[in-house]
Amino acid sequence: MKAVLALADGRIFQGESFGATGEASGEIVFNTAMTGYQEELSDPSYKGQIVTLTYTQAGNTGINPEDIESDKLHLSGLIVKEYIEEYSNWRAVMSLGDYLKENGVIGIQGIDTRALTRHIRDKGAQNGVISTVDFDHSSLIAKAKKLPSMVGRNLVYDVTCKKSYHWSQGEWDINGGYPEIGAESLKYKVVAYDFGIKHNILRCLVSAGCDVTVVPAGFSAEETLAMNPDGIFLSNGPGDPDALGDIIETIKQLIGKKPIFGICLGHQLLVLALGGKTEKLPFGNHGSNLPVKDIATGKIEITSQNHGFVADMDSLKGVATLAHQNLNDHTVEGIRHDTLPIFSVQHHPEASPGPHDSKYLFKRFVDIMEHSESK
Repeated sequence: MKAVLALADGRIFQGESFGATGEASGEIVFNTAMTGYQEELSDPSYKGQIVTLTYTQAGNTGINPEDIESDKLHLSGLIVKEYIEEYSNWRAVMSLGDYLKENGVIGIQGIDTRALTRHIRDKGAQNGVISTVDFDHSSLIAKAKKLPSMVGRNLVYDVTCKKSYHWSQGEWDINGGYPEIGAESLKYKVVAYDFGIKHNILRCLVSAGCDVTVVPAGFSAEETLAMNPDGIFLSNGPGDPDALGDIIETIKQLIGKKPIFGICLGHQLLVLALGGKTEKLPFGNHGSNLPVKDIATGKIEITSQNHGFVADMDSLKGVATLAHQNLNDHTVEGIRHDTLPIFSVQHHPEASPGPHDSKYLFKRFVDIMEHSESK
């Protein structure tokens, strides 16, 4: 079936649809990872976005239920160069196209994704529309122009859990499957704020020895402190961190009370709660092959990333120190508080299915809880 992609600046791409049919809209971004489309697409951080995969093929490993990172797909649409219907993977149970259709997500294939990626890189991420029902270019461009900017959008409450729950599943076992970890092995009580949390983050926390309770984004500081946790975790998620004023106020009330570890959006929210600033990147960093430097050790890590906003380090002078830096664009990849047991990173140390270079950060969180005076 014919499909058309229209960008707000008037650029048009024509291709064929797969997955669901209809019309999808959102901010168009590109992801440079060569593998792991299933984990990427089930990341809630993609809420409100249409994802372009720069790797030339997608679908050849199908979809399996074990590697899905959330309860459903949250992205608006998917753009690929070539969709492969026939998959080959011993764990796969359905095709990528069927998975998209089941989740109501529209896919478009057969377009020049190289040209689209270069356009976004040069012009910046922008809104767009994919349609299998409206092929009028002027109409689609007009729709794209009317879409709201990602700046100022609060999308966290669209993806957060509705009520608290306990998580006890650990990382993938070599014998297959994700094992349930017994309470006797979980020494550190952690409250994890769900701003769009990925399952593998929770698995890494549990495998590091954390007894994890996941709470909704609107969970108050009073409720969290009443649970007397050893540490607090702030998760990844979608949208503009500056639009989450109520959550920022909650984090402010938690600072200095317990050790805190933040990832991605959680990192940005922590920066804002500490009095810092964030800003929108031209096209963001999305992929599993991005180099980051650990400032303390000088070690270079290859990381998985998925973010469109970034912290302003100058706004944190006298409060926090730069801990990690992106070697491609020199943006802030991590901070540590100057006096309190608080740190955060912009990238994803759980990195499934990406590199494991940064997984030591979960042990760092445990070590901080172990030695914290607030424990």
